[in-house]
Amino acid sequence: SLYQDYYWTIKANQTIERRFLIRDQVGDAVFDTKNKTATVNIAKGSDLKKIQLLDLKLGPEGSTINMSSSLPQLTWTNFDNNFATSTVVVNYRDFIVMEEWKLYVFISNNNVTTLRADAFVEAAYLYGEGIEGAEYGFEYKEVTAETWIQVDKASIKTNGNNFSAKISKLKSNTSYVCRAIAGNEKGGEVNFTTGSTVELTNGSFDNWHKVGNVWNPWAENAQSFWDTGNKGSTTMPGAESNSMPTTNTATGSGQAAKLESKFVGIGTLGKFAAGNMFVGEFKRVDGTNGVLDFGRVFTEKPTSLSGSYKYTSKPINYFDKDLFSHLSGVPDTCSIFIALGDWDSPLEIRTKPSDRKVFDPKDPKIIAYAEFFSGTSTDAYQPFTLNLDYRVTNRTPKYIIIVCSASRYGDYFTGGAGSTLWIDNFVFGWD
Repeated sequence: SLYQDYYWTIKANQTIERRFLIRDQVGDAVFDTKNKTATVNIAKGSDLKKIQLLDLKLGPEGSTINMSSSLPQLTWTNFDNNFATSTVVVNYRDFIVMEEWKLYVFISNNNVTTLRADAFVEAAYLYGEGIEGAEYGFEYKEVTAETWIQVDKASIKTNGNNFSAKISKLKSNTSYVCRAIAGNEKGGEVNFTTGSTVELTNGSFDNWHKVGNVWNPWAENAQSFWDTGNKGSTTMPGAESNSMPTTNTATGSGQAAKLESKFVGIGTLGKFAAGNMFVGEFKRVDGTNGVLDFGRVFTEKPTSLSGSYKYTSKPINYFDKDLFSHLSGVPDTCSIFIALGDWDSPLEIRTKPSDRKVFDPKDPKIIAYAEFFSGTSTDAYQPFTLNLDYRVTNRTPKYIIIVCSASRYGDYFTGGAGSTLWIDNFVFGWD
């Protein structure tokens, strides 16, 4: 038979925005969707017999609470004036689904709490929670200092009754203390210590050595940090490296990296190879494809990557016919990106179409990320700065990935022959 029976399981996932807000609430509500509970804290000294509900949403759009689509009137049970509870029924999907939720209101010991401080090297992120409606802030100082420094109000970001701020221009390897402020009240003190500045290994791109026809971006007998796809692009007889050192630099001294995209082969036998350079290691050749490891061990938290680049863009004349035929003739685009993540090992990248695995900027293991693209040719080196977007600030990186390519879609053997990216003087920013 040409047909087979397949059994499918279809699951519908819906993100529900839940809200629970009362007058004089401290911090944000906590929802336990498994046990169907919602908990908030109320300011110290509050009367639990006079709880005023401001907002409540526990189900999807269109759901009701106690058969009402508006703010319900709740009955609270008070337990020794320590906490109060109320039970509500949530209905949705035309009353097919019914959930019983229990609401808890606890009296807070403090009207403001310093939740945590996430230290970087010359910066830190501070987090607090406070009473609803108060003016929020932070202050900090070196542990040994006498005078507190107020954080600029413009730097305070609020999310409900939680708030945060980034402070910069700190000293590396220094112990600090901070505390949150809500109105006239101050939270407990939280200590933090900043990290160390480190140089990006061979960020000057001065160090190279050649083995046969393969240029390697590290000094002979030294430990590698960067690598290229040269081992793959030189597999054809007589082929030369397409990523190599050059004396055409941003400063007029030392060396830079020249990454040139080109067709590698004879006649129609061969493949398009994007000029590239990356932090990691070229592991092996798989036929005419490559297997790479992206990433090197790295545990600090820079806030930016800066450097200089120059680019010559050529029209795309090699492309994956299934994915990128629409780019034929379009100017090629160079790319530079940096990622910090808490992967347990380097990321394996495979270019073989039947077994392809490429870098995913939405990988949940990514802690911070920044990228740069340009399809414009430049006659001279141009400065660039990639400001890292930290998706979370309380996770410590294990690996760093930096990838530079003369052809953005080189992983798919797509780009313009002759597109060339020069890069020089990569350095980290720390504040």
